Amino acid sequence: MSETNASRMERAQREISPRKLEKQIAIAGAACTVFGREGYARASVDALAAEAGVSTRTLYNHFPGGKAQLFQTVVTWTSSEVRDAQLARLHAVLDPERPPHADDLERDLVALARAFVGLMTDYPNHFALVRHIHAEADHVPPDVLKAWHEAGPEPVGRAVAEAMAHLADAGLLDPHGDPAMAAAHFMALTSHTIVQFTHYGVLPLPPAETDRLVSGGVAAFLRAYGRA
Repeated sequence: MSETNASRMERAQREISPRKLEKQIAIAGAACTVFGREGYARASVDALAAEAGVSTRTLYNHFPGGKAQLFQTVVTWTSSEVRDAQLARLHAVLDPERPPHADDLERDLVALARAFVGLMTDYPNHFALVRHIHAEADHVPPDVLKAWHEAGPEPVGRAVAEAMAHLADAGLLDPHGDPAMAAAHFMALTSHTIVQFTHYGVLPLPPAETDRLVSGGVAAFLRAYGRA
């Protein structure tokens, strides 16, 4: 199980003085703004320090790895926040202990997709970072990319795959022996479609168009994986 931000904060409070922790949080918050605006490659240490209202020396005192360490800190933190929100919404809609009635499956999958799409509005800074990660993947340090995947996309992908397996066990889906692939297709046909059309929430779609795309994606998913 990936570490939650709450447990990460509790550990930091035990290991770091309150004043130092407060400064690190302030610097990381400012860095999130700069990285979301400028991306990784264009953001300079001077700009990061200026946004936080500290000297570059102070920034390096708290983050010796400089820009790369700050970016990894911010990406891991925001990815963990979004991951926790996604898992909460997944479990609220698809409780493995109470699978939906067959007649309600499409309705519940649409609700899940809408809940995932809504995260772009709830966490705009995170999705700004992800947009830059995809655009600048060849400039972002490999260990930062790895940390991002481990903090967010991988555990969410596993959880959605488990949900698909539970639906299969309940006789509601046929994942053709590969729940992980079914989960990837569900995400691709629903929330990832909206991500691409809106450029990670930068250019929101009219609500009716979002609903049309989500409902159409779920319908296509059920044509491929629904029980006959």
